[in-house]
Amino acid sequence: MGAGVVCFGEMLLRLNAPGRELLLQSPALQVHIGGAEANVAVSLARLGHTASMVSIVPDSALGTAVISELRRHGVHTDHVYRGEGRLGLYFMAAGAGHRPSEIVYDRAESAFALGAGEYIDWDEALGGAEWLHISGITPALGTRPAEAALHAARGARERGLSVSFDCNYRAKLWESWRGDPARVLHELADQSDLVFADDRAVALMLSLKLPDAAPAQRFQRAAEQAFAAFPNLQRLASTVRTEHSVDHHELSAVLMSRERFTATRTYSLPTIVDRIGTGDAFAAGLLHGCLTGLDDQAALDFALAAAVLKHSIPGDFNLATRAHVEELLADGGFAVRR
Repeated sequence: MGAGVVCFGEMLLRLNAPGRELLLQSPALQVHIGGAEANVAVSLARLGHTASMVSIVPDSALGTAVISELRRHGVHTDHVYRGEGRLGLYFMAAGAGHRPSEIVYDRAESAFALGAGEYIDWDEALGGAEWLHISGITPALGTRPAEAALHAARGARERGLSVSFDCNYRAKLWESWRGDPARVLHELADQSDLVFADDRAVALMLSLKLPDAAPAQRFQRAAEQAFAAFPNLQRLASTVRTEHSVDHHELSAVLMSRERFTATRTYSLPTIVDRIGTGDAFAAGLLHGCLTGLDDQAALDFALAAAVLKHSIPGDFNLATRAHVEELLADGGFAVRR
């Protein structure tokens, strides 16, 4: 498979409290490299696609480490630039039972936030690609990243690429600089062919008040409004999650095109290892379906299975391969592979 996807966003370090401890309950932290768009790039590379990352990292040992990690998983890094500033961080204490997980961001004045839009040659970065993937996390970082994300999306559309946009609304990030998420996310969705958003995100972007209804009905109503508002939009997709406890969820997925509504089976996830990055695994799985010509049902089933597998893998990246996903779809069972 040679289809190219360019992913644009910030690279991060995740610093986890060990096990189920609170942050700094003991003087130790576990380190994972990630970032929403980088998670998608790694997953696509693991699924056999050509994936490139466009980002800015500090000219330091930390910047070198994140570039090396991307390369280790087969992601192209020719357009990961070095700049002044620091590497963004976030700290996480995994929840347990009825105590939810907690995340603390430390991303101000990162090399990406300071340099977004200044270093990137988009003619080169997008050359030969079929898709651009971006997320709502990038514009949530400040004025410069917001302008850079909009510039990237518009540039991709002008060059004939398809645009994939994961809304990824992060209230804490927007509030830190008093940004206007509804306006910016609306503009990004307006440039996009494929949008990942639930009914709440659509309601935010379109200033809607949706009626009380079953989740599937709310999603369909939101999708109808999104198709009316965004002429470039071809598909709207979302996972549907029911949380019984931190460790036990149920997960399904829905998708609306301009022709039909598609839904999946529901998976029970009774022993979650790591929830971070599961939405990005879903996005990469659906992009895989688009790139390989799967119909909506097959593409959505594949995307959900990829997300399900990510719940079993520590770290931000989904390291499952196409064979792993297809085995789950075939109900391969739990026998040890020998």
